[in-house]
Amino acid sequence: MPTDGLVSQMRRGALEYCVLALIRDTPRYAFDLIDALGKTGMLTTEGTLYPLLSRLRRDGLVKTEWRESSDGPPRRYYELTTEGRRALTAFRTEWSAFRAAVDGILQEAKKT
Repeated sequence: MPTDGLVSQMRRGALEYCVLALIRDTPRYAFDLIDALGKTGMLTTEGTLYPLLSRLRRDGLVKTEWRESSDGPPRRYYELTTEGRRALTAFRTEWSAFRAAVDGILQEAKKT
């Protein structure tokens, strides 16, 4: 499997939870999320993010609010719901266990 496909698959699996984590404490609008993700190396585009945000909203994990902007038209801000907080907490728990398992396997394989 080419490395770019591998990274893409890993990113796709974790992206929604990275978005939830980014709005955990502060509501954000889509371009702000794209910028924040890019700064961490989780590059994404509008074509990926907007459908993801729509799905998170439909699933009740985020709520939205339109806010006026001094830089142009109003912006839609995304904020976690109670259910979104639960999902993020569950992911964090599972992610830690998953990461530890994978790291253990990779370390063991390194020895052989």
